[in-house]
Amino acid sequence: MTPEELSSAIRAALLEATAAGDFTADVPGEVRVERPKNRDHGDWSTNIALQLAKAAGMPPRDLATRLAERLTAIDGISQVDVAGPGFLNITLDAASAGELARNIVESGTAYGKNDSEAGHTINLEFISANPTGPLHIGHTRWAALGDSMRRLLTASGADVTAEYYINDAGAQMDKFALSVLASAKGQPTPEGGYPGAYIGDLAKGVVEQRPDVLDLPDDEAIALVRPLAYTAQLAEIQQTLERFGVFFDVWFSEQELHDGGAVESAVERLREQGHVDDKDGAVWLRTTDFTDDKDRVLIRADGVPTYFAADAAYYLSKKDRGFTEKIYLLGADHHGYIGRLKAIAACAGDDPDVNIDVRIGQLVNLNGARLSKRAGNIIELNDLLDWIGKDAVRYNLARYPADSPLSLDGEELRKQTNDNPVFYVQYAHARTANVSRLAGEDGVSREGGFDPGLLTDATEATLLAILSDFPRVVAQAAHLREPHRVARYLEDLAGRYHKWYDTCRVRPMNADEEVTDLHRTRLWLNDATRQVLANGLDLLGVSAPERM
Repeated sequence: MTPEELSSAIRAALLEATAAGDFTADVPGEVRVERPKNRDHGDWSTNIALQLAKAAGMPPRDLATRLAERLTAIDGISQVDVAGPGFLNITLDAASAGELARNIVESGTAYGKNDSEAGHTINLEFISANPTGPLHIGHTRWAALGDSMRRLLTASGADVTAEYYINDAGAQMDKFALSVLASAKGQPTPEGGYPGAYIGDLAKGVVEQRPDVLDLPDDEAIALVRPLAYTAQLAEIQQTLERFGVFFDVWFSEQELHDGGAVESAVERLREQGHVDDKDGAVWLRTTDFTDDKDRVLIRADGVPTYFAADAAYYLSKKDRGFTEKIYLLGADHHGYIGRLKAIAACAGDDPDVNIDVRIGQLVNLNGARLSKRAGNIIELNDLLDWIGKDAVRYNLARYPADSPLSLDGEELRKQTNDNPVFYVQYAHARTANVSRLAGEDGVSREGGFDPGLLTDATEATLLAILSDFPRVVAQAAHLREPHRVARYLEDLAGRYHKWYDTCRVRPMNADEEVTDLHRTRLWLNDATRQVLANGLDLLGVSAPERM
């Protein structure tokens, strides 16, 4: 019996009880069941009697007692206890609990997927680094968390578009082009420009495509260099992200907002909403109407739009494209953006508590990391991948809440020991694969027989309990936008699997031992664990190796 099936059974019992006149209450559409903190209190617990008691006009324990009598008669439920002020603690019989193993294996990659976020149309923007240099450690946290968040939301039924906002407009792009041109001409980096060997690589590529750039006047040369260098640098960013297992549905250009008139249009649309003022020759958005700490300039007195104006145009673009929810994942230095982005949403007629979610990722410190040889002053993501590997970087960034500063030890992340969380979880998966492989060599096959009532060992009950909790963990992690909940779940699951492995054998002890339904049924449980570990690792963008 799955948690969903138990919830439905409790609801059916409630409907029967109200129809029989045991009590009067409005039965909810869904009854929530949870794992008791103490396993001695049963497999599942519900506080539904506490919820309905007041409306029913009776003490919660009395209502719980009447409901318990009906639940005890349901197939698959072996015991129901009334605890405390009216909690119902439910114990499933072994066969009912063990049936979950077959359900998981037959569901495959679909196990854990749910519809808790169905109906949500979400634009998820993350990283959005300037295309003026390689991705570095400052971008890496949101690359891992943002992509895992996308996977979680999609697995929970949301319609998610992952979007990268390319900051390809403004003064930084001019400095970038000037830096590349100076390098091409063998000149020093201009003041405020971009240093690093990667600029020289870009310059070499530009000259190879257009040798005549060295003979052009500076203004013509800059106009030629800028798009060529920008295209090359953006391609490198995309290649690095693909190597990291991160893919975007949309690459949105800030420059196109300006070129297409979207910024000017946004100002006029916000003016129509009644929140735009003209003063001191500039155009202002009255964001203090919506708790921002000060009003913001949209158009300067010299007629030049501000970055804030582009932010407003970009928000309206997302709204116009049908995204009712916009999630912004921003770096640690962007705390000031929370109020102003929510104010834009409010000025645009949206509910800032519903239609926009701005999250800040704290800094990551990685001990032992070296500055990039190409860039000189940063730790490149590519270097981290060469040094530590995709799986270790992604997993260890995903296993902590984004709003907590993070200090990691690079050499510890490289170790293949149980102290390394990603190794611990991946090793559990590899062990399940090895058990299945060796069991097959010994003639143990799932197809030979399945008797869930045989899974009576305490470690089996514990393992089944955590396996059944996976869909709830996925749904909760998606709703809270917190991938670290999946990582911590996987570590718990790995630990419980290892204890079961040490206690219960899937394979016969020796060649003379007969293969029985107990061996076969335990193989189902082993393979169910393997599937859940693989499904959970995939949500974090981490591989599930068959051998280690």
